[in-house]
Amino acid sequence: MQSVIKIGSRESQLAVKQAEIIRDQIISSDPDISVEIITMKTTGDKILDKSLAKIGGKGLFVKELDRALMDGRIDIAVHSLKDMPMEENPELPILAYGKREDPRDVILYRSGLEALPEQAVIGTSSRRRMLQMERLYPGCTFRGIRGNVQTRMRKLETEGYDGTLLAAAGLKRLGMEQVIGRYLSVDEMIPAAGQGILAVQGRKGDVHRWIDSIDVRESRAAALAERQFIRVTGGDCTSPCAAHAQVSGNELKLTGLYYNEDTEEYSVDVIVADLSKARQAGDTLAERMMRERTV
Repeated sequence: MQSVIKIGSRESQLAVKQAEIIRDQIISSDPDISVEIITMKTTGDKILDKSLAKIGGKGLFVKELDRALMDGRIDIAVHSLKDMPMEENPELPILAYGKREDPRDVILYRSGLEALPEQAVIGTSSRRRMLQMERLYPGCTFRGIRGNVQTRMRKLETEGYDGTLLAAAGLKRLGMEQVIGRYLSVDEMIPAAGQGILAVQGRKGDVHRWIDSIDVRESRAAALAERQFIRVTGGDCTSPCAAHAQVSGNELKLTGLYYNEDTEEYSVDVIVADLSKARQAGDTLAERMMRERTV
């Protein structure tokens, strides 16, 4: 059995914290294993003055780590699942889905504000967030903002934004809940597929005995349903399509947001399915919504 595991991670404070979460779970499963975290800056981390849609999409956050996996420089990579492309490399599968943290989006306010003013300027580069925020805060305007948590918080104070949007999961993992101004329920703001779930990626054929101690049945089912919905609807980093699954016992409730690029209309619908049919639920809901919006 392999006694040293090398975990690949992006360099940001949040990414390292997430890698440490997986490291601690591996060691807890088998104290004889030694774990090393190897960090690297990805292309997506280097280019912050352009939207992801313009520079190549979410794959820019995993490209360097994928290469390190293929080269054998690392054994596994830890990612926020929401940052991974929907189309997976069969040679580098997702081996485990960690326990889901709070999936909600949150608003951070500029210092001195306790709520967003009318005509608020909101920092976000996410079309998913823009589309849903327009209904919650009519009259708001959007300006692009990119970077890690600390960078976005600094820009919030210095670049004329009234508020910005982040995932609650990242702030909670960093112990920074105190900066959250308002939580948006999953009904108000349908999260990105996979939001709050950590993905452990590895090489096809590699066997890790500790993997079952990390993989969470409910997270795996939610991830499969959400990501399948996005795949079928053609969603990517440029699309505001979204999906969120809630698991209760052996039942999965999947909520999907489908945006029609031609009519610029969006709809929200729900499907309930057995947990064992999570991927099929994503398929069924996506196909039904696409069919209804094109009739």
